[in-house]
Amino acid sequence: MKLKLPPGEFRAYLFDCDGTIADSMPLHYKAWKKALEEWNCEYPEQLFYSWGGKPVRDIIADLNKMQGLNMPIDSLAARKEALYLEQLPELKPIPEVLEHIEAQYGHIPFAVVSGSRRESVVGSLSVLHLLDRFKTIVSAEDYKNAKPAPDPFLIAAERLGVAPNDCLVFEDTELGIQSATAAGMASVMVPFIMHRS
Repeated sequence: MKLKLPPGEFRAYLFDCDGTIADSMPLHYKAWKKALEEWNCEYPEQLFYSWGGKPVRDIIADLNKMQGLNMPIDSLAARKEALYLEQLPELKPIPEVLEHIEAQYGHIPFAVVSGSRRESVVGSLSVLHLLDRFKTIVSAEDYKNAKPAPDPFLIAAERLGVAPNDCLVFEDTELGIQSATAAGMASVMVPFIMHRS
């Protein structure tokens, strides 16, 4: 199954990481399950995927609210990240996205724009041997307003020195597509089917 790009000449590609470049969502979900079990916190898989793109700390805060819990946000976020990083050797790329990275690498600049923290993104890209392909990484530490706000993508465009309307965004979540649209960028949705071979 090929990924169909919108028409136009794009001067930069901006990629979400989890679920877009890296088939990491199942690994993230396993890490969440394990970290939250310790607090008797439920996190249904359907909710996990519907919250794709939401920063880790926001997820914990929202789960606390929904379930009347008082889980410690920072230490739980660190625990979840550590559990994810332990599984990195199992990580695989998403072939249909990799194809576009290989085809355009060296012709136009690339950025990664993620709701995850830098350590997690760098870990994923390093295991996939793709870290050197990206001119910049915009991660959760770099902005106040997460997706669906346009900020993360606008920061990436600015760092690359490319106008927002000359950027093409690759995303796997509705939040990400809304964020790209708000930034005035064209986008392509990476269908979830691709993650399940």
